[in-house]
Amino acid sequence: MAGKTGNQKIIEQFLADGMDHMFGNPGTVEQGFLDALAEYPEMKYILTLQETIAVMAGDGYARATQKPTLVQLHSSPGIGNAVGAIYQAKRGHAPLVVIGSDAGVKYLNMDAQMANDLVGMMAPVTKFSTMVTSSKSVLRTLRRAIKIASTPPMGPVYVCLPMDILDEINDEPVFPTSIPSTRVAPANELIIQTAEILLAAKKPVIFVGDGVAYSNAIPELTKVSELLGAEVYGVEFGDLVMDNTHPLYQGSTGHMFGEFSLPITQKGDANLIVGTYMMPEVFPGLDDIYAPDAQVIHIDLNAYEIAKNHRVDLGIVSDPKLSLKELADAIEELITDEQKETAAARVKEIGDLKAEKLAKEKKADLEQVGKSPLHMSQFASVLAEKLTADAIIFDEALTNSPPVTRYIPPTIPGHYFATRGGSLGVGFPGAIGAKMANPDKTVIGFSGDGGSMYTIQALWSAVRHNTGAKFVVCNNGSYKLLQLNIDVYWKEREIQGHNQPLPFDLSYPAIRFDLLAQSLGVDAVRVEKEEDIPAAIDRMLADDKPFLIDLVLEGNYKTDWVITNCAQ
Repeated sequence: MAGKTGNQKIIEQFLADGMDHMFGNPGTVEQGFLDALAEYPEMKYILTLQETIAVMAGDGYARATQKPTLVQLHSSPGIGNAVGAIYQAKRGHAPLVVIGSDAGVKYLNMDAQMANDLVGMMAPVTKFSTMVTSSKSVLRTLRRAIKIASTPPMGPVYVCLPMDILDEINDEPVFPTSIPSTRVAPANELIIQTAEILLAAKKPVIFVGDGVAYSNAIPELTKVSELLGAEVYGVEFGDLVMDNTHPLYQGSTGHMFGEFSLPITQKGDANLIVGTYMMPEVFPGLDDIYAPDAQVIHIDLNAYEIAKNHRVDLGIVSDPKLSLKELADAIEELITDEQKETAAARVKEIGDLKAEKLAKEKKADLEQVGKSPLHMSQFASVLAEKLTADAIIFDEALTNSPPVTRYIPPTIPGHYFATRGGSLGVGFPGAIGAKMANPDKTVIGFSGDGGSMYTIQALWSAVRHNTGAKFVVCNNGSYKLLQLNIDVYWKEREIQGHNQPLPFDLSYPAIRFDLLAQSLGVDAVRVEKEEDIPAAIDRMLADDKPFLIDLVLEGNYKTDWVITNCAQ
């Protein structure tokens, strides 16, 4: 056959765009281009045993590289398995290029096996969803999708590539996708207006998200916050948005209840929002979230997010890095000596309060020393002593995240990633993706016992592809986050506390994650006593092979009650 088919040309297109990892789970209708992979050894196919894992490992790789990342899914069953993970990628703005096939355009009206509206299934969870219907537009469509995925606000895209279209000879040229620059600076008068508002404030507060991380604007953000003496809060973020040890960084506003974040959002008389939106909770506040007379400035490349839910006095569509740099320059020009002294005093006061809070938390942790069942602080404090400074953490510890970040505070961009979007299971496959992007660094994925069971098959992929990610199961025998949330639910509705719902308890039958890991080829150890922690960590860090620690922690569970109520 003269010429190359679409099966060959799509691989050449991806390689031209620097996409040399394909995270996937194979299916029959994709067999043409999967067969063609043998001709292109530079394209690495990362085999996963379920589509969710392919997406989440790709998500970890995309977040670690900040580049478009290729994910291959099967037809309608595979897409159905992956929808929740793709939703998480959309909420986190991961530039995933998801491809899948279909039996063929000629079969579309047959309502045959696996037939479905694939584009419609993917549309709600992607930034762009389409099907190629002509061999004349395969590569053109892929380049459009790659551009859309990679342009802020970044996000996953889906392209359905029917088998019969890919089997045809394809004469389209291969050339790299053009990604337009979005380094847009704001008008000078808007920056001056912003600086004047913030300098006049007695209590300026800054809210930031992944837009700061993705534009590499942390140095500029830090300078602005120091010039103003402003507290900084993370909102809707999964990557590092500021050195967590900085005295002005105050952590997250929260992701669950609007009433919890309201005291934070109402404290400022001038609020600067950069690279995020307000507010991302599951149960957000419906009324005005700011103090009545507070002024609100919102800077983001995503115009949709500005004033989406809450009032904004000054909205600016521009690049976070350039905007914050110009804002810092303007503040330095306009600030008076008195304002400098006031800002410096605020920095000291805020820093002292933060240090005092941290000291109290660590003092409380000391009360856990020697106790059993284990508390995460007992493990995290030892791990912190043994980790190198450039280790990467993929954090899905959820209720155990506070002690993890207390002892291993995120400080370096690209070295800390947190779960987002509400979908469980990203901790382990995300760590695998991050390790593939950083083969020379120690990468540790934390997950709960509930979350890890969503994607435990990911361990097999780590062994198959010789990816030495490390894994820690925070094994507390429960869906702890649900237990905490229902306590709030009862309190809000003045319901007397009682036994929590039976489905929140995972204690029976007890899951032996160490044995599960070993069955999937990963060396593992179970840790139940404090004295066993140092040796387990040493063993985990001794080489660059996958390793899992089944860390048995204190939990709120009642095994006998579960057995009694679940017996048939």
